[in-house]
Amino acid sequence: MQLEKIKSPSDLQGLDDAQLTQLAAEIRSFVVERVEEHGGHLGSNLGVVEITLALHRVFRSPEDLILWDTGHQAYVHKILTGRRDDFEQLRQEGGLSGYPSRTESPHDWIENSHASTVVSYAHGLATALHLKGDEDRQVVAVLGDGALTGGMAYEGLNNLGHSGRKAIIVLNDNGRSYAPTASRLGESLSKFRTSGAYKRNRARMERVISELPLSAYIEKGVDGAKAAIREIFEPPAFFEQLGVSYLGPYDGHDIGTLEKAFRAAAEVDGPVVVHCLTQKGRGYAPAENDPIKNMHDTSELKAGSFTAAFSDAVLAEGRKRPELVAITAAMPDSTGLLPFGQEFPDRTFDVGIAEQHAVTSAAGMAMGGLRPVVAVYSTFLTRAFDQVNLDVGLHGQPVVFVLDRAGVTGDDGASHHGLLDMVLLSKVPDMTLFAPSNYAEVGQMLHDSLDLCTDGPAAIRFAKTMPPTDDDGCGSGLSGRKVRSGSEICLIGVGKMLAAARAAADRLAAEGHQVTVWDPRVVKPLDPEMLADAAGHRLVVTIEDGLRDGGIGAAVADSLSKLAPVDGPQVRVLGVPSVYLAQGKPDTILSRLGLDADGVVDEVMAWVRSNAGHAG
Repeated sequence: MQLEKIKSPSDLQGLDDAQLTQLAAEIRSFVVERVEEHGGHLGSNLGVVEITLALHRVFRSPEDLILWDTGHQAYVHKILTGRRDDFEQLRQEGGLSGYPSRTESPHDWIENSHASTVVSYAHGLATALHLKGDEDRQVVAVLGDGALTGGMAYEGLNNLGHSGRKAIIVLNDNGRSYAPTASRLGESLSKFRTSGAYKRNRARMERVISELPLSAYIEKGVDGAKAAIREIFEPPAFFEQLGVSYLGPYDGHDIGTLEKAFRAAAEVDGPVVVHCLTQKGRGYAPAENDPIKNMHDTSELKAGSFTAAFSDAVLAEGRKRPELVAITAAMPDSTGLLPFGQEFPDRTFDVGIAEQHAVTSAAGMAMGGLRPVVAVYSTFLTRAFDQVNLDVGLHGQPVVFVLDRAGVTGDDGASHHGLLDMVLLSKVPDMTLFAPSNYAEVGQMLHDSLDLCTDGPAAIRFAKTMPPTDDDGCGSGLSGRKVRSGSEICLIGVGKMLAAARAAADRLAAEGHQVTVWDPRVVKPLDPEMLADAAGHRLVVTIEDGLRDGGIGAAVADSLSKLAPVDGPQVRVLGVPSVYLAQGKPDTILSRLGLDADGVVDEVMAWVRSNAGHAG
């Protein structure tokens, strides 16, 4: 066994070709076993094994700075940097992160779970090393798994090339992001560079032009003609026009070839792209044969989930509305759009890892008379908030945003919790913001958003997991839903948090308290009837799985203070504090934050005791 001998990158030195081949196979088996046990990202890591081995044999991490984008392809890097045993707790609370983590290891320079940012990091770090006179260290950025579809990658390349700072950009080209990559440049890189025809054609045409009987004074014209030919037959000239050298393409599964390429790149005086062709899911038949996402991860569309509800609803609405189009950013499977895309391929748009483009493109589609539905994870929409606010909102366009994985999501850690959506979107003028509490509400809200929200944007946000509940009630329009009546205490549970409010109400009722429970359904604008009813109670408690500061509870409290400024109820706002939450099971995290039935009961009983003491 070779893998058991690898405790640090230095242990890779001295291994021969046969030992490296064996090690690569053992790493793949290890990754498959651990991901099957704990979940996580599979296909991307299986495809980057040889690149990672070659990088750690050529460069001296952490003295040389190896950066990963997207970070979910760094499992092999973690294994080679002394964390193999930690995979027993992969993505578990207090265990190994599924992404690079600066708190885990000096070999991890950036926590990079959102894509397309690594070239900008590389530019910044290369600039810092240059200004400090630290020229002996290499900056190596692995840009891959579709990250070149994101606009920020091009911004970084442009500035890196302009600066001339020395950095090595390893382009892990597997033709995919989560799903097949939407990128003409990516297609060109692979098609042209792997074809011998372009070399033959370029050489032949350059030879023909060179033999033309042209006088010396138009020599520059000949050079220009040759340059034009390079443009025709060599798309990597794109990088060179930005001031970034290009090497490749190389077989991304040939360690010896990769080592030579990386050493050559290290000798380049300035920024350089090393283009490596890889296969996502390499070496594991189920991943290689998965046409949807090469087993990018192990998640599946679960029946009865919020995502499944949206998948059914958007297909049903699409059949009735020929103007409806669906847009996603490299995640058609995880957002539930595959059935819609299969039935309406011409009305489905996967833009790659380009959320900003997705939003503004949707605005343009809406201006042209279509009804765009943009389905993304909550945490990824925050990358395009400016576009939501100014390109959609300011123009009053009826774009519907469907935000999956809102609230506390769990195993993927701080970068993947969807905690900002309600705080941000509730500040967009004329935004209508829905929060379904059960399966039936998703379809109703999609229908209502398309019917009612014609002069501005709407958003429907829901959690990764649906709470166990027997509540299948459904409201309609922009009204809230009163699910229990009382006279003393009013609980308002936003979306998934309605289940905690209902459970708390049952326990409080058993103690003799009169409790009202509201499902607000629409959290912007707030239902005036719900607010008027809440104002008649002594205590109002709001519960939301988003940030407490500036969230929906704060809006409820502000509204009630205006509605009943003198004798209105006391208001307690329960939500997520403004901190970065580590990975863990969603229910465990929510419980720790007091966002479950126990937490709600504790908050109410603290108020009861306080008022009893005051009365005494």
